Amino acid sequence: MTSSTESTSGTSSSASPPEHLGHVIFITAAAAMGGFLFGYDSSVINGAVEAIRDKYDIGSGTLAQVIAIALIGSAIGAATAGRIADRIGRIRCMQIASVLFTISAVGSALPFALWDLAFWRIIGGFGIGMASVIGPAYIAEVSPPAIRGRLASFQQAAIVLGIAVSQLVNYGILQTANGDQRGHLIGLEAWQVMLGVMVVPAVIYGLLSFTIPESPRFLLTVGRDADARAVLADVEGKDTDLDARVTEIRTAMRREHKSTFSDLLGSRLGFLPIVWIGIGLSVFQQLVGINVAFYYSSTLWQSVGINPSGSFFYSFTTSIVNIIGTVIAMVFVDRIGRRPLALIGSTGMAVSLALEAWAFSYKHGDKLPTAQGAVALASAHFFVLFFALSWGVVVWVLLGEMFPNKIRAAALGVAASAQWIANWAITASFPTLADWNLSGTYVIYTCFAVLSIPFVVFFVKETKGKSLEEMG
Repeated sequence: MTSSTESTSGTSSSASPPEHLGHVIFITAAAAMGGFLFGYDSSVINGAVEAIRDKYDIGSGTLAQVIAIALIGSAIGAATAGRIADRIGRIRCMQIASVLFTISAVGSALPFALWDLAFWRIIGGFGIGMASVIGPAYIAEVSPPAIRGRLASFQQAAIVLGIAVSQLVNYGILQTANGDQRGHLIGLEAWQVMLGVMVVPAVIYGLLSFTIPESPRFLLTVGRDADARAVLADVEGKDTDLDARVTEIRTAMRREHKSTFSDLLGSRLGFLPIVWIGIGLSVFQQLVGINVAFYYSSTLWQSVGINPSGSFFYSFTTSIVNIIGTVIAMVFVDRIGRRPLALIGSTGMAVSLALEAWAFSYKHGDKLPTAQGAVALASAHFFVLFFALSWGVVVWVLLGEMFPNKIRAAALGVAASAQWIANWAITASFPTLADWNLSGTYVIYTCFAVLSIPFVVFFVKETKGKSLEEMG
């Protein structure tokens, strides 16, 4: 699934935002609803972790596999989404993902046993993986270049909004159940209701997919030229020279071939260097431990003496900080560039994680001294802030822009799959590592944040202001 690769020199959209900006924003927001579900599904399990541990009487290792197993489905979904989208279109892929989300929500809320809870999470994970690839690529294909960076950041904005809403809903359900994650509501335990509520955004995503146009690039691929022209006029303005734009797209398409895995292979390093850079960005984004904050924050705060209601509240405030950071990134990603934001974020994350590691070194049993507890809470919020204003947005933008035209689809799929595998590694290992040494676990995350700085300095090139064609 190749993002729009044509330059727009000579068209009105290259110099200024489109006249129908509201329509373009609606299209982008609807596509980014997949990101909302991505965030919601990723974080909603946070409210159910301790209840699942108690209900099924399982240890940290088994619990981690149930929580993390959705990420295996996500990796598969990400790896296959591009090929599926090239065959049946971007919109149909969104609709398939919506159905998978809905099935997963119902199944997760009504599990018969631990094994089928894990199965439903894999199904939902496949939908997440599809959405993680389809959303950014579709947005890149319909976005006017002048505002492409900001529109591309809608994906991450939707993810963080989904995280925040899931934490708010979880907190509300917990309060309704008198602070008991296994308290009964509408004939179910509270944690089951938390997981089942995802049906609502899943259905909304599916309905919205019927209101937005197919990618003009895909439409031209399947011979629907008139429809492609109509979409281009909608998103780039009626003054756009449609003949020139269509010719431009076709010229770019003739220079391309459908990318395959073999196109990514180099002579000595396995993958081409640019593919390794994409993989590196994806992996570093996860190895700093960001999803520990979203999958396990309630468990983490309870492990240092905060009561369940307090831990859910701090999970929610963290998600609000996540939104604030994302808004900051959306404002600056097209102003100061991708690399400066990444470097600022890496530095801030390294300091914040180091302070968390220091604070957790004072943990005795399930308690932290008052001063260290305050440092841990503040540092956790600053860590999420620095991640959100940098790597959270920048990686998605870079992955949509950095690859040469002829390998963009396959390279994006590989990078997204690497991201999910790294996410799985962190998610599956955290409970066991935390039982071993919570402070030591955060030292590991700190090291990865520090290492990300030279990685950006020496390997990542700036893509700000460049057309997709200029990437190769």
